[in-house]
Amino acid sequence: MTSFPDALPARTVTDPDVRARYGVDESLGATAPEHFEVVRARDLADVVDVLRWAHETGTPVVPQGARSGLAGGSVALEGGVVLNLEGLDTVVEVDPLESLAVVQPGVLNADLKVAAAAQGLFYPPDPASSAFCTIGGNVATNAGGLGCIKYGVTADYVKGLQVVLPGGEVIRTGHRTAKGVAGLDLTGLFVGSEGTLGVVTEVTVKLQPAPEPALTALAVFEHLDAASRGIVALRLDRHRPSLVELLDGPTIEAIQAIADFGFPSGAEAALVVQSDRAGHTAEDVLRYAALLTDAGAIEVAVADDPQESDALLAGRRALHHALEAKGPHFIEDVCVPVGLLTTLIAAGRDISARTGVEITMSGHGGDGNLHPSLFFDADDQHSRERAEAAFGELVAVALAMGGTITGEHGVGSLKARWLRDEVGTASIERQRAIKALFDPRGILNPGRVYW
Repeated sequence: MTSFPDALPARTVTDPDVRARYGVDESLGATAPEHFEVVRARDLADVVDVLRWAHETGTPVVPQGARSGLAGGSVALEGGVVLNLEGLDTVVEVDPLESLAVVQPGVLNADLKVAAAAQGLFYPPDPASSAFCTIGGNVATNAGGLGCIKYGVTADYVKGLQVVLPGGEVIRTGHRTAKGVAGLDLTGLFVGSEGTLGVVTEVTVKLQPAPEPALTALAVFEHLDAASRGIVALRLDRHRPSLVELLDGPTIEAIQAIADFGFPSGAEAALVVQSDRAGHTAEDVLRYAALLTDAGAIEVAVADDPQESDALLAGRRALHHALEAKGPHFIEDVCVPVGLLTTLIAAGRDISARTGVEITMSGHGGDGNLHPSLFFDADDQHSRERAEAAFGELVAVALAMGGTITGEHGVGSLKARWLRDEVGTASIERQRAIKALFDPRGILNPGRVYW
């Protein structure tokens, strides 16, 4: 690899053990290559220097935040540079009048929420990794999270960006004003581009008035079709919930295996529902409970206060620990039309029974976004291959339903093989052509997304 310019060594990681940690993200099987460099940027100038040098030398650059991604989009490349942006972690501004915030990409999602709350405002996108994922990473993958049914995803809140392009040019997209339709929506193009077009160094997001502390209802179902009716009823309600989380039977069993969270044995599904509508939370959760009972729930519990809400959420919050305790697995991300969500779960069960691969199917029931977890024997390569093949079958089912290969984790390297199946060859070529306009030498995250 061509040596770095003299201006960069102060930002370059030299300790091999530390460098190795920056070589991988949270994706299953991520392995750092033998030869790569890491630059921990501390300001805009560092990013400009790296991208100018990399463009001149043709060196691959992997933009990277907190490395919490699950799709392999921020794993180091052989002979390349990891450009880590965690150090750009300043909340530049919170403007209550315009209801916006300006932040650097290394700001944690949870920290932006705290800064907004201090001004009586709210940043809605809420990935499960909120406590440790960065806004830059959220922008890169168009992250969603638990509140998407009411609040939408990251793209719905990004008003503008500062981006450094290969070669070092700094551009701004979008606007701070409430309205603005001048020119093409380049902001929307960069959101979800997974670091393949430019490196985001500043994000302007819109904020909302802070909601009411949420109240929770929990419903348990003997049959998947009843849970499906419950989700449909909640979606059609005039005042939609702020959260609808779905746990299928195998997920419930995994949660109950680590502690008794009150789920009855043999339950096929559970729905966790919340309202945060100002002045109406108690009214809403009682109405949701009635809708879920009418849909066929065998048990429904409703919280009267935030403490009871926390108790009803405890099982959902234990999900990650329960899956880890169950054994080696990879957690995936597909999205289908909401009305077909439980049909996808049933298809997953059929695939599991036929292949012998254990599959749990939980996720964001309100927006059709499931996170299948497929389990395998870490000491048996064939076991892992069977799990990957089973997920491939599940992807095919989701696409046949009019769904997508990823609702919020991104394509990265692990899902690039299926992108063509979803969007078609002509669209892949158009996307590559757009990338070439911004990155003519193909140095930004090569080999990811556009296979």
